[in-house]
Amino acid sequence: MSAEAPDGQEAGATWKLTAHAGKRAVQQALLAHDEIDDWDPELVIAGRELAEDRPEDWVLEGWYPREPGIDQEAAITGLFEGTPPEIAIERLAAQDWLTLSQQNVQPIRAGRFHVHTPEFPAEPGAIDFVIPASQAFGTGQHRTTAGCLEMLGNMKTSGLVARRIADIGTGTGLLGFAALRLWKLAHVTASDIDEVCADVVAENAALNAIGLGPKAGQMAFVVAEGMQHDLLAVNAPYDLLIANILAGPLVELAPEFARHTARGGSVLLAGLLAGEQEAAVRRAYRRAGLHLVARLQRGDWAILWLRKRRGR
Repeated sequence: MSAEAPDGQEAGATWKLTAHAGKRAVQQALLAHDEIDDWDPELVIAGRELAEDRPEDWVLEGWYPREPGIDQEAAITGLFEGTPPEIAIERLAAQDWLTLSQQNVQPIRAGRFHVHTPEFPAEPGAIDFVIPASQAFGTGQHRTTAGCLEMLGNMKTSGLVARRIADIGTGTGLLGFAALRLWKLAHVTASDIDEVCADVVAENAALNAIGLGPKAGQMAFVVAEGMQHDLLAVNAPYDLLIANILAGPLVELAPEFARHTARGGSVLLAGLLAGEQEAAVRRAYRRAGLHLVARLQRGDWAILWLRKRRGR
């Protein structure tokens, strides 16, 4: 049964708040957001450049499940230093706006991986994944996801052996799938905080002939916040732990990630902007006993390969 929308609003409608500003202003706003403990979880924000040929022009976008009021506008403007940009508000139709935004996206090639929606063919010679537009993050289009795919390929080429792998914040399941294709006999445990990902991961696994389950060569999925699930604890320690989430949670989870990583094991981190966010993340993991092995930068986003010291 569908819920009736309040005040005559259409059920399922989403509202979007948009603020245009320079690159530094938006990045500073994202950093400020990471420091707010009581941020309204229903107000989801993201920042991006407007176009590759306009690298200094950025936009901060927010999405809210009902018509935003003064509080929501103030929350976003309060993230900016000095005079904040104007906030444009628009109502999105009662449709899956995320899916619509991802329709007809072009395939990507990230290292040895080729990722595309069902409308496009496979690429001969590549490790191919079909990932439809979905309600979950991680279609491969975002530079952090593509960067992680590239780094996973580099890890395999370097000789990394991974028998137990965790993908925290898996979204569509793509990074867990990719790890399983590289380390075919690994036990992969994937998690996400969002319950909608359970169906998304199952559908994508079927499309890509990925076995779901607890056995070697399969991927198990759980809904969990951070490492807070019995299965994640039972399957630890991990030879490879992947987390493409956000800088704030990455810093908070550093001790837990380190505790669940095997001695000499690797951690792949993404979702952080190069600069202050990267510095904060690297400090947190250095304190937790992990050192930098390799780094990629794709656009303004850093992708980090860290390794746990064998003595900890």
